[in-house]
Amino acid sequence: MNGAESLVRTLVNAGVEVCFSNPGTSEMHFVAALDKVDGMRAILGLFEGAVTGMADGYGRMAEKPAATLLHLGPGLANGLANLHNARRAQTPLVNIVGDHATYHAQYDAPLASDIAGFARPVSGWVHSSTSPKTVAADGARAVQAARSAPGQVATLILPADTAWLEAEHAADALPVPAPAAVSTNAVDRAARALANGKKTAILVRGAALKEKGLVAAGRIAAKSGARIMCDTFAPRLQRGAGRVAIERIPYFAEQIVEALKDVEQLILVGAKPPVSFFAYPGKPSWCTPEGADILYLAHPHEDGTAALEAVAEAIGAPKEPANVAPLQKPELPKAGASFDQFTIGQIVARLLPENAIISDEAATSGIGSMIATVNAAPHDHLSLTGGSIGQGLPLATGAAVACPDRKVVCLHGDGGAMYTLQALWTQAREKLDVTTVIFANRSYAILNVELMRVGAENPGPKALSMLDLHNPELNWTSLAHGMGVESTRVETVEDFADVFSAAMKQKGPRLIEVMI
Repeated sequence: MNGAESLVRTLVNAGVEVCFSNPGTSEMHFVAALDKVDGMRAILGLFEGAVTGMADGYGRMAEKPAATLLHLGPGLANGLANLHNARRAQTPLVNIVGDHATYHAQYDAPLASDIAGFARPVSGWVHSSTSPKTVAADGARAVQAARSAPGQVATLILPADTAWLEAEHAADALPVPAPAAVSTNAVDRAARALANGKKTAILVRGAALKEKGLVAAGRIAAKSGARIMCDTFAPRLQRGAGRVAIERIPYFAEQIVEALKDVEQLILVGAKPPVSFFAYPGKPSWCTPEGADILYLAHPHEDGTAALEAVAEAIGAPKEPANVAPLQKPELPKAGASFDQFTIGQIVARLLPENAIISDEAATSGIGSMIATVNAAPHDHLSLTGGSIGQGLPLATGAAVACPDRKVVCLHGDGGAMYTLQALWTQAREKLDVTTVIFANRSYAILNVELMRVGAENPGPKALSMLDLHNPELNWTSLAHGMGVESTRVETVEDFADVFSAAMKQKGPRLIEVMI
């Protein structure tokens, strides 16, 4: 058994069942080991940014890490944007990054680089194996680190000789500690605050945004009148009919300030106080009202769901939560209705199957679907957590691997989707049940908004051309066909309803280009 085989066996022992991969020469022994070990599914991606985004989507839905296999520093660097998003999502994820053989490092070969330096900004744990005898133990530690609450990116660097030289054996899985318990003092402080008559908002993030945590938050709201909120881009939110509806923090700074202007105390559950995404001239960066009390009920590494349940009991909250969304599917738009994000959202909400997963990077075209699906069939909603565009397609791909029996719908802007369109090829290769809706406005529309908001005056034709996707126009039906995915272009509500309805009833990858 060589070091690579000992590592693959260790990963399987630790519950890692999927490896999203874009390997090179230094990773060939790991690739060969995949045929010698049962229990590891190998999935090829054609670009490392797609690979890391797939691992993020898998980790969010499977609630355990996948591995990535990346080629040296440049391969890791190609995947950094979606590792940034995964770090912000607190996704459990294990990177295996090949390196030159230890004795080859002295020659500064063309692909030599500071792999650890690339990895550190997006990783909670980084280590480079030094011997084939320790590779297995290093792999077990990487998985343990990735699974430590609330979840993080762990990067193991694997020099080629530690992979090909003889190892002793695989390692067993290391224990993964449960999220830390919240102190009784924190629960008592929150309970007292909820009884003091002040206007209160509870900002929730992490695992507490699943149904159990939402029910506890809804019970608190029923007793105290507190508002229940989540970040603009929550990693995973369970929503739809039968679930406690939750307010989402708006995107722009002045909107956040307006939404929170009456809040006198803010209780945080796995979240941070809301801030502006960017700095803008004359606009605030810190968006919590001045003078508002901020209380930390649960930090990210603590059990936020249990904390909410403890507070609900402490204040004598009723068993039935407030703000439960009823099932109210919108009617399909009438023939000839305007074809825009709002009518598209109505159609998606009407036809979305129960227990679907939405991967949302629709950006400026996403408001309509977000509003319409509040009362749709129950579903999971995955957001662009770190703001680095190009996450939606691979996130959907990884989610479909994690949940093969659930329909995945990816809502995506055309500009952002170009960053990682290679994920479509993997969807076709793996026959994944993903329906992608491309909002084709032929523009980086959000940047047109931001150009004005940052105070850039009188933009001319050169500036505006940097935000425009015409000349030549993208053709998403052709791009999808080239990746092996069935695709259709639609220009009316009637056509979109017909095509989307068919996609919801069938299995396999499909793409719908909506011309808005």
